[in-house]
Amino acid sequence: MSQITIYTDGACSGNPGPGGYGTVMKQGSHRKELSDGFSLTTNNRMEMLAVIKGLEALKNENSDVKLYSDSKYIVDAVNKGWASKWRANGWKRNKKDMAKNPDLWARLLDLLEKHNVEFIWVKGHAGNPENERCDELAVDASQGVDLIDDVEFLKTR
Repeated sequence: MSQITIYTDGACSGNPGPGGYGTVMKQGSHRKELSDGFSLTTNNRMEMLAVIKGLEALKNENSDVKLYSDSKYIVDAVNKGWASKWRANGWKRNKKDMAKNPDLWARLLDLLEKHNVEFIWVKGHAGNPENERCDELAVDASQGVDLIDDVEFLKTR
């Protein structure tokens, strides 16, 4: 099975505010772009959703994935094991602070159990064509009409 490359980005106008995610998936000569917009959300939620939607779109389990994100929040939380520790501790980051976005972290961690994913940080807005395309998709989606409600985020307000 050939390597799958996924690029992701999230955008939010205001934080919270209208947001969107963009995902570009590449395998050999095949390319797929995903995006959607939400009426009220946060930038971190959109960054995470971009990753989740890309991994959910994979047709086979145990896919080999190189995933590029400009979100240090996501890359570090996965690569340094923070997210797994948060889940093991009932979504607590420490004795008093709860981890944010546990609904999305749970989805992401479940997906990481099904695939071999290498998370790679890429500097945003630095000329990487696929990262720039993801940003364009995310921003366009956040400015669309008929934006979706981020139901889990709205429950926290």
